Amino acid sequence: MTDSLFSPLELRSTEIPNRVTVSPMCQYSAEDGFATEWHRVHLGSRAVGGAGVVMTEATAVSPVGRISPGDLGIWSEDHGDALRETVAFIRERGSVPGIQLAHAGRKGSVTPPWDGGTPIPVDDGGWEVIAPSDDPYPHSTGEPVPTRAMTWEDMDRVIEQFRLAAERARDVGFGIAEIHLAHGYLLHEFLSPVTNDRDDEYGGSFENRARFPLEVTEAVRDVWPDDQPLFVRISATDWLPDRPSWDLDDSARLAPLLSDAGADLIDVSSGGIHPDQRVPESGPGYQVPYAERVKDATDAAVGAVGGITTPEQADQLIRNGRADLALLAREHIRNPYFTLEAARDLGVDVEWPKQYERGRFR
Repeated sequence: MTDSLFSPLELRSTEIPNRVTVSPMCQYSAEDGFATEWHRVHLGSRAVGGAGVVMTEATAVSPVGRISPGDLGIWSEDHGDALRETVAFIRERGSVPGIQLAHAGRKGSVTPPWDGGTPIPVDDGGWEVIAPSDDPYPHSTGEPVPTRAMTWEDMDRVIEQFRLAAERARDVGFGIAEIHLAHGYLLHEFLSPVTNDRDDEYGGSFENRARFPLEVTEAVRDVWPDDQPLFVRISATDWLPDRPSWDLDDSARLAPLLSDAGADLIDVSSGGIHPDQRVPESGPGYQVPYAERVKDATDAAVGAVGGITTPEQADQLIRNGRADLALLAREHIRNPYFTLEAARDLGVDVEWPKQYERGRFR
């Protein structure tokens, strides 16, 4: 039978009930890294809305791994416990709870976007950020955030932080872990020659630049349950064709290495490494061709994200074999109940929450 938006997807021994995923969306509403009522309602309402996977925002594995002081974190058991009730509710609604594990690298220590996304000086509550090299992110406003090139000891520490974060996520009941290798954050910074000018085993060649992200992936896979899938989000291209940068050929080359390291699904996004990026007009499904290219290069499942806004578009993405999951971010902001409405529009009979059944048909 042809796969469709409402066919289940089995990865390892985990069955995802449909192919709709709530893509990670930073909320900048945590308190010292702790989840708040905002997160419980935000994530819980998307589970009520029927999505097969409900993924947290980028969740920092250490305090200096945050983008902003409002970022969600899981660098202690107490941080994990703050997510426990939300995870349980997502499961009760039949969705699979997922968590995106992240480290912001040189893009950290900034205010939330509604406050301008400007650098926060260390004296005002910011922090020195770490990155493959000591070149700071070129913010358009404010002084650059102090940036320190990572030592091997730093890298060992970050690997351990990812490993411990995965253990905490496992223990509070998350069913999927996703490692954030995209959007200009720390692990993407190692991959891209735009941000990695190291002259040791972690810089220079493709193999060297991929080494640290693959080590992190292996460390998380080692502690993640064998019956549960591991996702990895990548930026397929830096959108910087006029200089040495990460591109789609690199992503196709990386994908099977990620699979060998334990990734079960590659979540394909793009961009974020540098403000000079030149992204073509982002029309409907503009990143789907990148997901297709990656899918051709690996036996792992692939997710597509970006400009997916209608039930028909998402369904055709799956039916045509272009991707295995459809990840929606902005459309889920506009409509937490996208999946339920998509089933109705596509003529698929899915169970609605009994509390909402009266609104099922117009």
